[in-house]
Amino acid sequence: MNVLGKSDLLVSEISFGCMSLGENQSHASHLLRKAFDNGINFFDTADLYDKGLNETYVGEALKSIRKEVVIATKVGNQWRSDGSSWDWNPTKEYILKAVEQSLRRLQTDYIDLYQLHGGTIDDPIDETVEAFELLKQQGKIRWYGISSIRPNVIREYVKRSNIVSVMMQYSLLDHRPEEAVLNLLADHDISVISRGALAQGRLLGKKEGDYLQFTSSEVAKAAKAVQRIAIKRGVRNATVALAYVLENPAIATAVTGFRTEEQLDEGLNILKNRPQLSSDELRELKAQVRSFAYDSHR
Repeated sequence: MNVLGKSDLLVSEISFGCMSLGENQSHASHLLRKAFDNGINFFDTADLYDKGLNETYVGEALKSIRKEVVIATKVGNQWRSDGSSWDWNPTKEYILKAVEQSLRRLQTDYIDLYQLHGGTIDDPIDETVEAFELLKQQGKIRWYGISSIRPNVIREYVKRSNIVSVMMQYSLLDHRPEEAVLNLLADHDISVISRGALAQGRLLGKKEGDYLQFTSSEVAKAAKAVQRIAIKRGVRNATVALAYVLENPAIATAVTGFRTEEQLDEGLNILKNRPQLSSDELRELKAQVRSFAYDSHR
């Protein structure tokens, strides 16, 4: 277990990203409970996912073990009345209303980690922070963080709030956080919750094609390096890809989506048997990819 930033939350290194659960409630409940029974205690959802249904499934599955799990959800995307899409709304008024709906769906009196689901530099940041601080005082949330890959937004929240975490995309094929924000967050005792460690399956060799600024041939080169180390270690490619992310001390947990029992079993195996990559192995992996940085929102 790792401590999440300055909070008193202890989270498993592999966490359950609930967005991919789907709409079969019994299957979702089975996966969530199996994950808990085998060492995963951190479950991440959002009010946006399946128009709130995702929170409902998570709350129902975990209500009998509520005090033993860490539940994170997100706010800021407001569904339009016709359900066609959503609009960005980080205002205090909306956050204070939305949290009540999330609490109801999650069947709980408090949310362990409440996260702003995005954000821009033009947002009313002080107002957003005010809403989170008020909810903390009221006991409706224990801690708060943001979900963002924008360095300019992250820096403002570091300066102007008491966030304990930032969720962001991070992998061998998206190492931009190493250049811009990981050290900053570590220096302020703010943990990173990583997502996208498998680069949409690209690092497993399951998908081909470009990824971010990398060409398909560059993606294949990185995937082959992951595979070489996996073969040498006698583990699966996903284990190496996740181990790369978790080697960084700023990362508290890697959010991973599990749609099937087989995927969950693989995640649980990584949780229990994650190898420590050597400095040579880390160098070998990094040597396969050229450096690139955030080209906007700096």
